[in-house]
Amino acid sequence: MVRDGEISDAAWAVMGPLLPPAGRARGRWRDHRQVLEGIVFKFRTGLPWRDLPERFGPWQTVHGRFARWAADGTFDRLLAAAQGRAEVDWLVAIDSTIVRAHQHAAAKGGSKSADWDAPAAG
Repeated sequence: MVRDGEISDAAWAVMGPLLPPAGRARGRWRDHRQVLEGIVFKFRTGLPWRDLPERFGPWQTVHGRFARWAADGTFDRLLAAAQGRAEVDWLVAIDSTIVRAHQHAAAKGGSKSADWDAPAAG
């Protein structure tokens, strides 16, 4: 669907109608497609918002629209549409297991594994 930060025309035909209407009372509204490509680029590359290339518009605009769409359910609608069009069963599993060791569990002064392998003196 997305290659090199550009959304294909076929993908945009599906996604475009699911996005909120563009426009505001004053000034120009940045194109939804350009902003969505910026959001995809940011998460694909792992760049900070401030380092987003200028071709996607001001980073504040891209970040603001991302935050707004995340809060209003736009991304949920996009995901549901993608899942509905896919011919696969979706299963999501999240593991948040954390195993903590006591601070004294860490070996000091190197590994003591040699003591485990030594035969008992007797």
